Amino acid sequence: MFESNVFDRTSTADALISPALYNLVIGLCLFWGFFVNWLLVINIEPESLRAINPWVFFIGYFASCFFGIYLFNSSDKPIVSFIGYNFVVVPFGLIVNLVVSRYDETLVIEAIRITAGVTLVMMILGAMYPKFFQKISGALTVALLAVLVIELVQIFLLGIHHNWIDWAVAILFCGYIGYDWGRANQIPKTVDNAVDSAAALYMDIINLFLRILRILGRK
Repeated sequence: MFESNVFDRTSTADALISPALYNLVIGLCLFWGFFVNWLLVINIEPESLRAINPWVFFIGYFASCFFGIYLFNSSDKPIVSFIGYNFVVVPFGLIVNLVVSRYDETLVIEAIRITAGVTLVMMILGAMYPKFFQKISGALTVALLAVLVIELVQIFLLGIHHNWIDWAVAILFCGYIGYDWGRANQIPKTVDNAVDSAAALYMDIINLFLRILRILGRK
């Protein structure tokens, strides 16, 4: 749904860092994003979010996400990019809060475990076979857009939701994690690029988690 141009960067005037430090910064940013989500879940009552007018909530959600993406796409300063990252993390965290409140805690923990395992596997594959994921990138985008359009039509026009859609979206975001991780390690390794790469990966991982949780919830 949200696209980042960080992976189009081929050159930089910023200082380069070692691959180990680069990946560490990505990992720390991802941890921070998930930690903020956890804080939002345990400290904000879902009922207070549901009391907000839906139009106001979703307009604020999209405005915050797009502003955050604009910040980390347009800035080469790590602190500005990190601020933009947080403008994405917070609205995503509020959505996560609303979703996980509908499920048992053990189911949520299981979804987190599966998401973590799948993410690790896809990152390894993305690092090992970046050219493969590059080849299927176009197909991933077309397939994801098609599935999301079908889902919206089913929900808002037909009032139904087929289970296969959640499986399809989950599989597609698995591909995106591998694709984005492979691309993250092919661009110049700077602190700013690490923060921006983490933001893109964060959105992939959260979307995967939400779909896995829905799949587990039906069982």
